[in-house]
Amino acid sequence: MSEARRSDRTRRRFIGTGIAAGSAALAGCLSGDGGILNGGEGNGRNGSHTVTMSPVGEVAFDGVPEDAFVTFPHYADMAVALGHGDAVNTLFAPEMSGPTMSGYYDQLDGVSFDGASLPHPLDSQLTEEQLFAYESDVHFLDPSYVLLTQRNWSQNDIENVSERIGPWFGNFHSGVHSDPADAYAGTYEYYTLWELFEKVAAVFQEEERYAELAELYEETRTKIRSNLPPKADRPTVARATLGDGVFYSYHLDTPGFWQAETRPLGANDAFADESWSDDWGTIGYEAMLDADPDVLLHLWGITPQYSVTDARERLEADPIGRQLSAVQNDRVVASGMRYQGPIMNLFQLEMTAKQLYPEQFGEWPGYRSGESYPDIPAAERLFDRQRLAKIITA
Repeated sequence: MSEARRSDRTRRRFIGTGIAAGSAALAGCLSGDGGILNGGEGNGRNGSHTVTMSPVGEVAFDGVPEDAFVTFPHYADMAVALGHGDAVNTLFAPEMSGPTMSGYYDQLDGVSFDGASLPHPLDSQLTEEQLFAYESDVHFLDPSYVLLTQRNWSQNDIENVSERIGPWFGNFHSGVHSDPADAYAGTYEYYTLWELFEKVAAVFQEEERYAELAELYEETRTKIRSNLPPKADRPTVARATLGDGVFYSYHLDTPGFWQAETRPLGANDAFADESWSDDWGTIGYEAMLDADPDVLLHLWGITPQYSVTDARERLEADPIGRQLSAVQNDRVVASGMRYQGPIMNLFQLEMTAKQLYPEQFGEWPGYRSGESYPDIPAAERLFDRQRLAKIITA
């Protein structure tokens, strides 16, 4: 970092009145998983501007961030979608997130991101010293997450990082509408994936690019929703990751952006009547057989860490697992990542629509562990790859 830039960071002061007690942010205008918030105000491209988001409140930027501390990959995917992938300096589980993201980007001309080579910011407990070493312009991480999950952090530490390095700008609990840290209780706002994305677009002053991407998404979602079969004709679905003798199961349409690729599809949740105290539930083999879903979406199955091929083989070898209708009918399929940004969401929405409704949207060609997102004939795609790539690279 140059001395001029280091001096600028020392001079810079970020407004974050919501850091200490939370802040009510603007409500979205679109329903579902879309969102037009118009949450940024400023003095033009690359100039000073402010963006408001819960729980950090109003945050002021001197310009477009050039170094972005990123944890979960949906923020990295947002940066790539906005043409600022080079700003990302860290990534959660890069050996998993990097190849998974690149597997989608391989379908888009001119779009690339070397996430696998980035350091993992949460490989061990996050420290202030670590953040000072990165010297980032912005930290795309929710301070509530830090207070709840990382050791030896106080509200004073949160404010110190914001004032001396760069602001926090993240909203973790919108994933499943979980409870925030006590410092933000009562004032925390929840957003859809695309509402969060618009906030990040305002940080990078890429509102026009966001609007084009949101239009593409809304067209895709509307196309899918308008062609769904009647509710009674839709399959029963379990969304789960196979562990050691158990399934870690997630709902399909509960609030939160972790369900951004399943909620619009309106399938019948095999465990809709189950409630879990954590963000997911633990289901045994017998309970899964009792529910016997038509389709098993193996969450994380498109990542290199959770092979869907291995999951199928283990289920076929188990005396209970092999009785599942999804196993017998070859409908144990690779699902995506719950930490999905806008590009990932478009692909994962298309993928899941084909897996659940092949008669309406065309057969899913299958996925081989370790490979890129499969090539789908242009006539069978649910969104235009060239249009998406052109928006990102323009």
